[in-house]
Amino acid sequence: MEKGVYCLVLANVPARVRIGALGTRSFEGGWHVYAGSALGPGGLARVTRHIAFSRERPRTRRWHIDYLMGDPSFSLTTVICGATLQRLECELARGLPGEPVPGFGCSDCRCNSHLFYFPTDPVPGILRHMRSLSLEPVITTINTMEGQS
Repeated sequence: MEKGVYCLVLANVPARVRIGALGTRSFEGGWHVYAGSALGPGGLARVTRHIAFSRERPRTRRWHIDYLMGDPSFSLTTVICGATLQRLECELARGLPGEPVPGFGCSDCRCNSHLFYFPTDPVPGILRHMRSLSLEPVITTINTMEGQS
């Protein structure tokens, strides 16, 4: 299985969501982008789990991003992957041009955040940044907008 890094692009309406030990957080309407890595044994198959989670919205949550993916105010719209064996997750996160959501998704590193808010479509900026890291982004569009109002 191919390994790499990825960005999950979620569209959302304004919401307040409880994020495990982080507590309840307020999120502006727009887009939120989560930067993750898939360097373990399953590789980029982890992205398949995120897509399934966004459709099924199970109650069991393992990571911070699961709380957003399981909330009806958020809808996964796009996944952008970059194949690599290098540990680029933090570099990917640090270079995303959005507003960081402090403490989100970065409990295992020294980053300020791995989740970023964008008031407008973030995909062009993500693509530029991935290419600046010498990654060839692969885009998958997801049709899960039924939860949006």
